[in-house]
Amino acid sequence: MKKNYSILLMLLFVAAIAQAQQPVHNKGKFIEHKPGFYENSILKGVDEFQETKKPEKKKVAFKLDITGMDVPTSASQFTGYWKNEPVSQGNAGTCWSYSTTSYFETEVYRQTKQKVKISEIFTAYWEYVEKVKRFVKERGDSHFDEGSEANAVTRIMSMYGAVPEESYTGLLAGQKYHTHAKMVEEMKAYLASAKSNNAWNEDEIISTIKSIMHHYIGVPPSKVKVNGKDMTPQDYLKNVLKLNTEDYVDVTSLMEKPYWQKVEYTVPDNWWHADNYYNVPLEDYMAIVKASIRKGYTMAVGGDVSESGFVSQSQVALIPSYDIPSAFIDENARQFRFSNKTTTDDHGMHLIGYMDKNGKDWYLIKDSGAGSRNCAKDSENFGYYFFHEDYVKLKMMDFMVHKDMLKDYLPKFASK
Repeated sequence: MKKNYSILLMLLFVAAIAQAQQPVHNKGKFIEHKPGFYENSILKGVDEFQETKKPEKKKVAFKLDITGMDVPTSASQFTGYWKNEPVSQGNAGTCWSYSTTSYFETEVYRQTKQKVKISEIFTAYWEYVEKVKRFVKERGDSHFDEGSEANAVTRIMSMYGAVPEESYTGLLAGQKYHTHAKMVEEMKAYLASAKSNNAWNEDEIISTIKSIMHHYIGVPPSKVKVNGKDMTPQDYLKNVLKLNTEDYVDVTSLMEKPYWQKVEYTVPDNWWHADNYYNVPLEDYMAIVKASIRKGYTMAVGGDVSESGFVSQSQVALIPSYDIPSAFIDENARQFRFSNKTTTDDHGMHLIGYMDKNGKDWYLIKDSGAGSRNCAKDSENFGYYFFHEDYVKLKMMDFMVHKDMLKDYLPKFASK
Protein backbone atom coordinates (compact mmCIF):
# COMPACT_ATOMS: atom_id res chain seq x y z
CA MET A 1 0.00 0.00 0.00
CA LYS A 2 2.75 2.41 0.96
CA LYS A 3 4.55 1.71 -2.31
CA ASN A 4 1.40 2.30 -4.35
CA TYR A 5 0.63 5.43 -2.36
CA SER A 6 4.13 6.79 -3.05
CA ILE A 7 3.76 6.06 -6.75
CA LEU A 8 0.39 7.82 -6.77
CA LEU A 9 1.89 10.90 -5.10
CA MET A 10 4.74 10.90 -7.57
CA LEU A 11 2.35 10.72 -10.51
CA LEU A 12 0.26 13.55 -9.11
CA PHE A 13 3.42 15.62 -8.60
CA VAL A 14 4.59 15.01 -12.17
CA ALA A 15 1.13 15.84 -13.48
CA ALA A 16 1.09 19.09 -11.51
CA ILE A 17 4.47 20.11 -12.92
CA ALA A 18 3.37 19.25 -16.44
CA GLN A 19 0.20 21.27 -15.96
CA ALA A 20 2.18 24.23 -14.64
CA GLN A 21 4.52 24.06 -17.61
CA GLN A 22 1.73 24.11 -20.15
CA PRO A 23 2.12 27.22 -22.30
CA VAL A 24 -0.44 29.96 -21.80
CA HIS A 25 -2.65 30.60 -24.80
CA ASN A 26 -4.24 34.04 -24.59
CA LYS A 27 -7.19 34.94 -26.73
CA GLY A 28 -8.19 38.17 -28.35
CA LYS A 29 -11.56 39.68 -29.12
CA PHE A 30 -12.94 42.55 -31.14
CA ILE A 31 -13.95 45.53 -29.05
CA GLU A 32 -16.16 48.22 -30.52
CA HIS A 33 -15.01 51.73 -29.77
CA LYS A 34 -17.34 53.65 -27.49
CA PRO A 35 -17.10 57.40 -26.80
CA GLY A 36 -15.02 57.98 -23.70
CA PHE A 37 -13.32 60.81 -21.87
CA TYR A 38 -11.84 62.25 -25.07
CA GLU A 39 -15.17 62.60 -26.85
CA ASN A 40 -17.35 63.30 -23.80
CA SER A 41 -15.11 65.71 -21.91
CA ILE A 42 -12.09 66.99 -23.81
CA LEU A 43 -13.73 67.75 -27.17
CA LYS A 44 -16.75 69.31 -25.50
CA GLY A 45 -14.39 71.43 -23.45
CA VAL A 46 -12.41 72.81 -26.41
CA ASP A 47 -15.03 73.29 -29.12
CA GLU A 48 -15.93 76.80 -28.02
CA PHE A 49 -12.31 77.94 -28.33
CA GLN A 50 -11.51 76.53 -31.74
CA GLU A 51 -12.98 74.20 -34.27
CA THR A 52 -11.70 70.69 -33.68
CA LYS A 53 -11.87 67.84 -36.09
CA LYS A 54 -14.28 65.30 -34.73
CA PRO A 55 -12.79 61.81 -34.69
CA GLU A 56 -14.16 59.51 -37.32
CA LYS A 57 -16.17 56.61 -36.04
CA LYS A 58 -13.60 54.04 -35.10
CA LYS A 59 -13.84 50.48 -36.25
CA VAL A 60 -13.68 47.62 -33.83
CA ALA A 61 -10.22 46.93 -32.45
CA PHE A 62 -8.66 43.53 -31.81
CA LYS A 63 -7.66 43.47 -28.15
CA LEU A 64 -6.50 40.92 -25.62
CA ASP A 65 -9.40 39.26 -23.83
CA ILE A 66 -8.49 39.56 -20.15
CA THR A 67 -11.59 37.74 -18.95
CA GLY A 68 -10.59 35.50 -16.04
CA MET A 69 -7.00 36.77 -16.01
CA ASP A 70 -5.38 37.65 -12.69
CA VAL A 71 -4.54 41.31 -13.25
CA PRO A 72 -4.42 44.34 -10.94
CA THR A 73 -7.72 46.13 -10.53
CA SER A 74 -6.88 49.07 -8.28
CA ALA A 75 -4.17 51.70 -7.91
CA SER A 76 -4.31 51.11 -4.15
CA GLN A 77 -2.84 47.63 -4.65
CA PHE A 78 0.53 49.16 -5.59
CA THR A 79 3.40 50.42 -3.49
CA GLY A 80 3.77 53.99 -4.68
CA TYR A 81 5.25 57.37 -3.90
CA TRP A 82 3.99 60.92 -3.58
CA LYS A 83 2.71 62.50 -6.75
CA ASN A 84 0.23 65.14 -7.77
CA GLU A 85 -3.13 63.94 -9.00
CA PRO A 86 -3.16 63.09 -12.73
CA VAL A 87 -3.70 66.07 -15.04
CA SER A 88 -5.17 65.82 -18.54
CA GLN A 89 -3.10 67.10 -21.46
CA GLY A 90 -6.35 67.70 -23.30
CA ASN A 91 -6.30 67.68 -27.08
CA ALA A 92 -2.59 68.46 -27.33
CA GLY A 93 0.49 66.37 -28.15
CA THR A 94 2.40 67.38 -25.05
CA CYS A 95 2.55 64.06 -23.18
CA TRP A 96 6.35 64.38 -23.05
CA SER A 97 6.06 67.57 -20.97
CA TYR A 98 3.19 66.36 -18.77
CA SER A 99 4.82 63.06 -17.91
CA THR A 100 8.28 64.49 -17.24
CA THR A 101 6.93 67.48 -15.32
CA SER A 102 4.96 65.05 -13.14
CA TYR A 103 8.19 63.12 -12.64
CA PHE A 104 10.05 66.25 -11.53
CA GLU A 105 7.26 67.21 -9.13
CA THR A 106 7.77 63.83 -7.46
CA GLU A 107 11.54 64.36 -7.52
CA VAL A 108 11.15 67.72 -5.76
CA TYR A 109 9.11 66.01 -3.06
CA ARG A 110 11.59 63.14 -2.75
CA GLN A 111 14.48 65.54 -2.23
CA THR A 112 12.91 68.52 -0.40
CA LYS A 113 9.46 67.29 0.81
CA GLN A 114 7.84 70.23 -1.00
CA LYS A 115 4.57 69.64 -2.81
CA VAL A 116 4.72 71.76 -5.96
CA LYS A 117 2.78 71.99 -9.21
CA ILE A 118 4.97 73.02 -12.15
CA SER A 119 3.72 74.47 -15.44
CA GLU A 120 3.92 71.97 -18.31
CA ILE A 121 3.07 74.56 -20.97
CA PHE A 122 5.91 76.91 -19.98
CA THR A 123 8.29 74.16 -21.06
CA ALA A 124 6.27 73.43 -24.22
CA TYR A 125 6.31 77.12 -25.20
CA TRP A 126 10.09 77.39 -25.08
CA GLU A 127 10.47 74.01 -26.75
CA TYR A 128 8.60 75.40 -29.75
CA VAL A 129 10.97 78.37 -29.79
CA GLU A 130 13.96 76.04 -29.81
CA LYS A 131 12.39 73.94 -32.56
CA VAL A 132 12.02 77.07 -34.67
CA LYS A 133 15.66 78.02 -34.11
CA ARG A 134 16.72 74.58 -35.30
CA PHE A 135 14.33 74.79 -38.27
CA VAL A 136 15.94 78.05 -39.36
CA LYS A 137 19.47 76.78 -38.77
CA GLU A 138 18.81 73.68 -40.87
CA ARG A 139 16.93 75.66 -43.54
CA GLY A 140 13.76 73.68 -42.98
CA ASP A 141 15.40 70.28 -42.69
CA SER A 142 14.30 69.73 -39.09
CA HIS A 143 11.25 68.04 -37.62
CA PHE A 144 8.61 70.47 -36.33
CA ASP A 145 5.56 69.13 -34.52
CA GLU A 146 4.00 68.80 -31.06
CA GLY A 147 5.99 65.80 -29.86
CA SER A 148 9.30 65.69 -28.01
CA GLU A 149 11.19 63.60 -25.46
CA ALA A 150 11.65 63.56 -21.68
CA ASN A 151 15.13 65.07 -21.91
CA ALA A 152 13.65 68.08 -23.68
CA VAL A 153 12.33 69.09 -20.26
CA THR A 154 15.75 69.04 -18.62
CA ARG A 155 17.20 70.89 -21.59
CA ILE A 156 14.52 73.60 -21.55
CA MET A 157 14.65 73.94 -17.77
CA SER A 158 18.41 74.42 -17.88
CA MET A 159 17.97 77.17 -20.49
CA TYR A 160 14.77 78.90 -19.40
CA GLY A 161 13.98 77.69 -15.89
CA ALA A 162 10.50 76.73 -14.69
CA VAL A 163 7.41 78.39 -13.22
CA PRO A 164 4.52 77.30 -10.99
CA GLU A 165 1.43 76.04 -12.77
CA GLU A 166 -0.66 78.90 -11.39
CA SER A 167 1.68 81.43 -13.02
CA TYR A 168 1.21 80.03 -16.53
CA THR A 169 -1.47 77.47 -17.37
CA GLY A 170 -1.52 78.13 -21.10
CA LEU A 171 -5.32 78.15 -20.94
CA LEU A 172 -7.43 81.08 -22.07
CA ALA A 173 -10.13 82.48 -19.79
CA GLY A 174 -12.88 79.90 -19.39
CA GLN A 175 -10.92 77.20 -21.20
CA LYS A 176 -10.77 73.83 -19.43
CA TYR A 177 -8.66 71.68 -21.75
CA HIS A 178 -5.74 72.41 -24.04
CA THR A 179 -6.14 72.14 -27.78
CA HIS A 180 -3.08 73.01 -29.86
CA ALA A 181 -4.12 71.68 -33.25
CA LYS A 182 -4.93 75.05 -34.85
CA MET A 183 -1.89 76.69 -33.27
CA VAL A 184 0.45 74.05 -34.64
CA GLU A 185 -1.27 74.17 -38.02
CA GLU A 186 -0.67 77.91 -38.25
CA MET A 187 2.95 77.62 -37.14
CA LYS A 188 3.62 74.86 -39.68
CA ALA A 189 2.01 76.84 -42.47
CA TYR A 190 4.09 79.91 -41.64
CA LEU A 191 7.33 77.92 -41.48
CA ALA A 192 6.51 76.21 -44.78
CA SER A 193 6.04 79.65 -46.33
CA ALA A 194 9.37 80.83 -44.94
CA LYS A 195 11.06 77.77 -46.40
CA SER A 196 9.45 78.07 -49.84
CA ASN A 197 10.42 81.76 -50.01
CA ASN A 198 13.90 81.14 -48.64
CA ALA A 199 13.19 83.82 -46.04
CA TRP A 200 15.46 82.92 -43.14
CA ASN A 201 15.37 85.97 -40.90
CA GLU A 202 15.58 84.21 -37.52
CA ASP A 203 14.42 87.14 -35.39
CA GLU A 204 11.40 87.75 -37.60
CA ILE A 205 10.46 84.08 -37.73
CA ILE A 206 10.75 83.59 -33.97
CA SER A 207 8.75 86.77 -33.34
CA THR A 208 5.95 85.56 -35.62
CA ILE A 209 5.89 82.10 -34.04
CA LYS A 210 5.68 83.66 -30.59
CA SER A 211 2.78 85.86 -31.68
CA ILE A 212 0.89 82.81 -32.86
CA MET A 213 1.48 81.05 -29.54
CA HIS A 214 0.51 84.16 -27.57
CA HIS A 215 -2.87 84.10 -29.31
CA TYR A 216 -3.55 80.48 -28.36
CA ILE A 217 -1.70 79.84 -25.08
CA GLY A 218 -0.85 83.30 -23.75
CA VAL A 219 2.46 84.93 -22.85
CA PRO A 220 4.78 83.09 -20.45
CA PRO A 221 5.93 85.14 -17.45
CA SER A 222 9.46 86.49 -17.13
CA LYS A 223 8.98 86.80 -13.36
CA VAL A 224 6.83 84.97 -10.83
CA LYS A 225 5.89 85.59 -7.21
CA VAL A 226 6.56 82.64 -4.93
CA ASN A 227 6.21 82.78 -1.14
CA GLY A 228 5.84 86.53 -1.43
CA LYS A 229 9.08 86.97 -3.37
CA ASP A 230 9.54 88.01 -6.99
CA MET A 231 11.89 85.75 -8.88
CA THR A 232 12.85 84.69 -12.39
CA PRO A 233 12.05 81.20 -13.73
CA GLN A 234 15.73 80.34 -13.30
CA ASP A 235 15.57 81.44 -9.65
CA TYR A 236 12.49 79.31 -9.11
CA LEU A 237 14.23 76.26 -10.58
CA LYS A 238 17.41 76.71 -8.57
CA ASN A 239 16.27 78.16 -5.25
CA VAL A 240 12.76 76.74 -4.78
CA LEU A 241 12.61 73.49 -6.74
CA LYS A 242 16.32 72.92 -6.12
CA LEU A 243 16.51 70.75 -9.22
CA ASN A 244 19.86 70.11 -10.86
CA THR A 245 19.00 69.06 -14.40
CA GLU A 246 22.43 67.47 -14.80
CA ASP A 247 21.48 64.86 -12.20
CA TYR A 248 19.10 63.11 -14.61
CA VAL A 249 19.94 60.52 -17.23
CA ASP A 250 18.03 58.86 -20.06
CA VAL A 251 18.39 55.12 -20.51
CA THR A 252 17.52 52.93 -23.49
CA SER A 253 18.23 49.40 -24.70
CA LEU A 254 18.70 48.92 -28.43
CA MET A 255 20.80 46.33 -30.22
CA GLU A 256 21.26 48.66 -33.20
CA LYS A 257 23.62 50.83 -31.14
CA PRO A 258 26.68 49.76 -29.09
CA TYR A 259 25.92 48.81 -25.51
CA TRP A 260 27.70 50.72 -22.73
CA GLN A 261 27.90 53.85 -24.82
CA LYS A 262 25.86 57.04 -25.03
CA VAL A 263 23.86 56.97 -28.25
CA GLU A 264 21.25 58.86 -30.23
CA TYR A 265 17.68 57.66 -29.87
CA THR A 266 16.64 57.83 -33.52
CA VAL A 267 12.97 58.78 -33.47
CA PRO A 268 11.30 61.89 -34.98
CA ASP A 269 10.50 63.39 -31.56
CA ASN A 270 14.22 63.52 -30.80
CA TRP A 271 14.27 66.34 -33.33
CA TRP A 272 17.50 67.88 -32.02
CA HIS A 273 19.30 64.49 -32.28
CA ALA A 274 20.28 64.16 -28.62
CA ASP A 275 22.97 61.51 -28.37
CA ASN A 276 23.23 61.18 -24.60
CA TYR A 277 21.01 58.11 -24.06
CA TYR A 278 22.77 55.47 -21.97
CA ASN A 279 22.40 52.27 -23.98
CA VAL A 280 22.46 49.14 -21.82
CA PRO A 281 21.63 45.45 -22.40
CA LEU A 282 17.98 44.62 -21.81
CA GLU A 283 18.52 42.64 -18.61
CA ASP A 284 20.38 45.62 -17.12
CA TYR A 285 17.65 47.95 -18.38
CA MET A 286 15.02 45.99 -16.46
CA ALA A 287 17.27 45.60 -13.43
CA ILE A 288 17.59 49.39 -13.19
CA VAL A 289 13.81 49.80 -13.45
CA LYS A 290 13.15 47.25 -10.72
CA ALA A 291 15.84 48.56 -8.37
CA SER A 292 14.91 52.20 -8.88
CA ILE A 293 11.20 51.94 -8.09
CA ARG A 294 11.90 49.81 -5.01
CA LYS A 295 14.32 52.43 -3.69
CA GLY A 296 11.83 55.26 -4.07
CA TYR A 297 13.02 56.60 -7.44
CA THR A 298 10.20 56.99 -9.94
CA MET A 299 10.80 57.32 -13.69
CA ALA A 300 9.54 59.15 -16.76
CA VAL A 301 9.00 56.43 -19.39
CA GLY A 302 8.27 56.51 -23.10
CA GLY A 303 7.21 53.93 -25.65
CA ASP A 304 4.41 52.24 -27.54
CA VAL A 305 0.77 52.20 -26.37
CA SER A 306 -0.85 50.96 -29.58
CA GLU A 307 -0.66 47.22 -28.91
CA SER A 308 -3.37 44.58 -28.72
CA GLY A 309 -2.28 43.93 -25.15
CA PHE A 310 -2.76 47.58 -24.23
CA VAL A 311 -6.37 47.35 -23.07
CA SER A 312 -7.35 50.84 -21.99
CA GLN A 313 -10.89 49.67 -21.23
CA SER A 314 -9.44 47.68 -18.33
CA GLN A 315 -6.42 50.01 -17.82
CA VAL A 316 -3.94 47.15 -18.16
CA ALA A 317 -1.04 46.58 -20.55
CA LEU A 318 0.62 43.20 -21.04
CA ILE A 319 2.05 41.07 -23.83
CA PRO A 320 -0.32 38.35 -25.12
CA SER A 321 1.04 34.90 -25.89
CA TYR A 322 -0.26 35.27 -29.46
CA ASP A 323 2.19 38.18 -29.85
CA ILE A 324 5.18 36.54 -28.16
CA PRO A 325 5.38 34.21 -25.12
CA SER A 326 6.95 35.77 -22.06
CA ALA A 327 9.96 33.43 -22.11
CA PHE A 328 10.94 34.66 -25.59
CA ILE A 329 10.92 38.39 -24.84
CA ASP A 330 14.55 39.40 -25.25
CA GLU A 331 16.70 42.04 -26.91
CA ASN A 332 16.09 40.44 -30.34
CA ALA A 333 12.32 40.63 -29.99
CA ARG A 334 12.58 44.21 -28.77
CA GLN A 335 14.90 45.32 -31.59
CA PHE A 336 12.89 43.45 -34.23
CA ARG A 337 9.76 45.41 -33.36
CA PHE A 338 11.60 48.72 -33.21
CA SER A 339 13.29 48.08 -36.55
CA ASN A 340 10.10 47.14 -38.39
CA LYS A 341 8.25 50.02 -36.70
CA THR A 342 5.66 47.92 -34.91
CA THR A 343 7.15 49.51 -31.81
CA THR A 344 6.87 53.25 -32.10
CA ASP A 345 7.59 56.21 -29.86
CA ASP A 346 3.95 56.97 -29.06
CA HIS A 347 3.59 58.28 -25.57
CA GLY A 348 5.30 59.55 -22.43
CA MET A 349 4.11 58.55 -18.93
CA HIS A 350 5.22 58.54 -15.29
CA LEU A 351 6.05 55.21 -13.60
CA ILE A 352 5.23 55.80 -9.93
CA GLY A 353 4.68 52.43 -8.22
CA TYR A 354 5.03 48.66 -8.31
CA MET A 355 3.63 45.38 -7.05
CA ASP A 356 4.94 41.82 -7.15
CA LYS A 357 2.20 39.54 -8.41
CA ASN A 358 2.80 35.84 -8.99
CA GLY A 359 6.54 36.43 -9.19
CA LYS A 360 6.31 39.19 -11.79
CA ASP A 361 6.29 42.97 -11.45
CA TRP A 362 3.37 45.19 -12.34
CA TYR A 363 3.95 48.94 -12.52
CA LEU A 364 1.57 51.77 -11.68
CA ILE A 365 1.63 54.31 -14.50
CA LYS A 366 0.36 57.86 -14.12
CA ASP A 367 -0.89 59.21 -17.45
CA SER A 368 -2.05 62.50 -18.95
CA GLY A 369 -3.81 60.90 -21.94
CA ALA A 370 -7.55 60.40 -22.37
CA GLY A 371 -7.60 56.58 -22.39
CA SER A 372 -6.66 56.33 -18.72
CA ARG A 373 -9.72 58.42 -17.88
CA ASN A 374 -12.45 56.23 -19.32
CA CYS A 375 -13.34 54.97 -15.85
CA ALA A 376 -15.51 56.97 -13.46
CA LYS A 377 -14.09 60.36 -12.51
CA ASP A 378 -14.38 59.51 -8.82
CA SER A 379 -12.50 56.23 -9.29
CA GLU A 380 -9.09 55.90 -7.65
CA ASN A 381 -7.91 54.53 -11.02
CA PHE A 382 -8.77 57.74 -12.90
CA GLY A 383 -5.62 58.72 -14.81
CA TYR A 384 -3.68 55.48 -14.24
CA TYR A 385 -2.64 52.30 -16.04
CA PHE A 386 -1.26 48.99 -14.79
CA PHE A 387 1.72 47.76 -16.86
CA HIS A 388 3.08 44.21 -16.65
CA GLU A 389 6.88 44.04 -16.57
CA ASP A 390 6.87 42.19 -19.92
CA TYR A 391 5.17 45.19 -21.49
CA VAL A 392 7.84 47.51 -20.16
CA LYS A 393 10.56 45.09 -21.27
CA LEU A 394 9.28 44.81 -24.84
CA LYS A 395 7.54 48.12 -25.55
CA MET A 396 8.84 50.90 -23.28
CA MET A 397 11.85 52.19 -25.17
CA ASP A 398 13.45 54.63 -22.74
CA PHE A 399 13.21 56.08 -19.27
CA MET A 400 14.61 59.00 -17.30
CA VAL A 401 15.89 58.45 -13.77
CA HIS A 402 18.19 60.12 -11.26
CA LYS A 403 21.83 59.33 -11.96
CA ASP A 404 22.17 57.72 -8.50
CA MET A 405 20.43 54.68 -9.96
CA LEU A 406 23.18 54.28 -12.57
CA LYS A 407 26.17 54.63 -10.26
CA ASP A 408 26.94 50.88 -10.45
CA TYR A 409 26.79 51.02 -14.26
CA LEU A 410 28.58 54.28 -15.04
CA PRO A 411 32.10 52.78 -14.78
CA LYS A 412 31.26 50.57 -17.77
CA PHE A 413 30.52 53.70 -19.80
CA ALA A 414 33.68 55.42 -18.60
CA SER A 415 35.75 52.46 -19.77
CA LYS A 416 34.47 53.06 -23.30
